[in-house]
Amino acid sequence: MDLFNSWLVQTPIAHRGLHDKTHPENSISAFERAINEGYAIELDVQIISDGTIIVFHDESLSRLTDNDGYVKFLTRSDLPILTLKNSKEKIPTLEEALKFVDGRVPLLIEIKNSDKVGELEKAVLEILKDYKGPFAIQSFNPFVLEYFYKHAPNILRGQLSGYLKDSKISFMRKFALKRMLLNKKISHPDFISYEAKYLPNRFVRKYKSLPLIAWTVQSESEYLKVVKYCDNVIFENFEPVI
Repeated sequence: MDLFNSWLVQTPIAHRGLHDKTHPENSISAFERAINEGYAIELDVQIISDGTIIVFHDESLSRLTDNDGYVKFLTRSDLPILTLKNSKEKIPTLEEALKFVDGRVPLLIEIKNSDKVGELEKAVLEILKDYKGPFAIQSFNPFVLEYFYKHAPNILRGQLSGYLKDSKISFMRKFALKRMLLNKKISHPDFISYEAKYLPNRFVRKYKSLPLIAWTVQSESEYLKVVKYCDNVIFENFEPVI
């Protein structure tokens, strides 16, 4: 597949859907707004205590709901009780999100896993096996991409990376991710998703044969600055003029 002529570079990607104050991030209504505008959708998936795969970004519930606690301790039976802030919406499962989108726009699925690889990735693969719409996966964790490379090499894989100055991960992990040191031996990415405010840089130049997506572009001025250095953008808080 020629990724330089695919949706991956031709369709701007709405970060966690086309969300705003009344359409929460990673919600069905944010996905609906993105679909209506023809944008691809980036969404985050993680596993909860009973093995359910949900669409949710944070490790904690407090920013996006009126509840405290850690997401990993939830069960599926908790989901109808929780409401996303400023809405009546619930946290969707991955199955619910896929059923709603139904191939109408492409999906870029970020696998949120900084722990042991296997259970989450296997569950995501099982859910995706019958999905007919266009999609790709991405992750900061090179070993997540290695899992997909070994078990589902036909699924497009993106290595998320950046300088990650605000991240709480260890210095050594930042060092390796910034330079994408594990790309060739571990993650084998089909494309790179790199932190927009640090583009261009020498680390992405050595992967110029791979499509480059800039994340997360948050204004028209930032878009105009970075678009000359990348093939596509993941955006929020504005809509890019193509």
